[in-house]
Amino acid sequence: MDKLEKLKKILSGLERVVVAYSGGLDSTFLLKMAHDTLGKDNVIAVTARSETYPYSEYRQARKIAKSIGAKHMTMRTKELSMKSFVANPVNRCYYCKKELFKNLSAIRNRYNMRYVVDGTNLDDLKDIRYGDMAAKEWRIKRPLLEANIKKSDIRRFSKWLKLPTWDKPSFACLASRFPYSSAITKNGLKKIGRAEDFMRKLGFRQVRVRLHDAIARIEVPQDDLALGMKYKDLIINRLKRLGFVYVALDLEGYRTGSMHEAAK
Repeated sequence: MDKLEKLKKILSGLERVVVAYSGGLDSTFLLKMAHDTLGKDNVIAVTARSETYPYSEYRQARKIAKSIGAKHMTMRTKELSMKSFVANPVNRCYYCKKELFKNLSAIRNRYNMRYVVDGTNLDDLKDIRYGDMAAKEWRIKRPLLEANIKKSDIRRFSKWLKLPTWDKPSFACLASRFPYSSAITKNGLKKIGRAEDFMRKLGFRQVRVRLHDAIARIEVPQDDLALGMKYKDLIINRLKRLGFVYVALDLEGYRTGSMHEAAK
C-alpha cells in the first residue's frame, strides 16, 4: 500500500480541495481518498452538467458522493455556446477543460479552498490529452499522477475500499463521438446518448456510438462483437428510430481515441 500512503501524504499537503468529480473510476477514488484524508469540511466534489454527459452518469455520481458522505455540488457548463468547442477542432478538449477549470477555480475561491484536483493518472499519459494544457494554465493539482498511480492500481484500491466504480468501464464525454471538424450539435449528442443507453441495457458495459453524418459506427469490445450480431435487428431498429440512417458494427472493436485515427 505504499502508493496509498504516498497519496495520503500528497493530499494532506493540499489541505482543502475542490474535486473535479464525474462519478467515474478515477474521480470517485480520488474523492474517497480526499474525503477520508482531509475530512468532509475540507473537500467539495463538483460535477459539471451539460448536454455532453448523459443524465444517467450524473445520477450515479450524485448517488456515490452521497454514499461517501462528501459535500457535492453541481454546476452548469455551456460548451455548446462556445464556437471553439462546437467547431470540434483536434484540440477541442482544451477549450472544454479551460471552461471547466475556470469555473471550478471560481468555486475554489468562493469557498476558500486551496486547490482544484482532478483524477488524472499515469495511464492517461498514454493518450493524446489536449486538456492538459488547460490544467497547467489553471494550476490544477493531480494527486494520483504525483503518487505514480495507474489505472490498475485505482481498480485494485477501489475494490479494497468497496467503491461501486471499481470495475466501471472508462467513459468520455459524448462530444468525443463526433469526427474532428464535424460540428457538435445538441441533437447529435442526444441521439448518441440515447443510443448508448440502449446498448448498455442490452448488456454492453463498454460501448461507443460514433456519429459519422447519417452513420452510427458502434464500437464494443472484441469479445462482444458476437453479442452485437445477436441483437442486430434490435439495434438497427432502435438506432434508426433515433434518426440514424445507417448502422455499422466496427469489426476492430472498441479502442480509446479511435477518432484520432482519421486525424493523422
